Amino acid sequence: MDGEGVPGDANLQQAVYWSEVYTEILAMEEKVLARIRELMLTQSDTARREVELTNVPVVVAQAERFRQRLGYWVARVADLQQRAKSA
Repeated sequence: MDGEGVPGDANLQQAVYWSEVYTEILAMEEKVLARIRELMLTQSDTARREVELTNVPVVVAQAERFRQRLGYWVARVADLQQRAKSA
C-alpha cells in the first residue's frame, strides 16, 4: 500500500499505525461482503449466481489480502513490543 514502506524497517509507531489501517480496511471489506450477501437474498437465482461467481470472489480475495497484511502488522507490533521490553 502507498506509504507502507519496507515493513521490516517499521518502528513500533509505524507498525501500530498500519495495524490500525488494515483493521479499518478489513472491517469495511467484511461489511461490503455482508451487504452483498444481504442484497443477494432478494435477487433472482440467475442474478444471485452471477454475483456469486463475479463480485463475491473479488471481495473475498481483497478481504483475505487485507487480513494477511493485518496479521503481519499485528505480529510486527508484538515483535517490536517484545524487543522494547528486552532492551
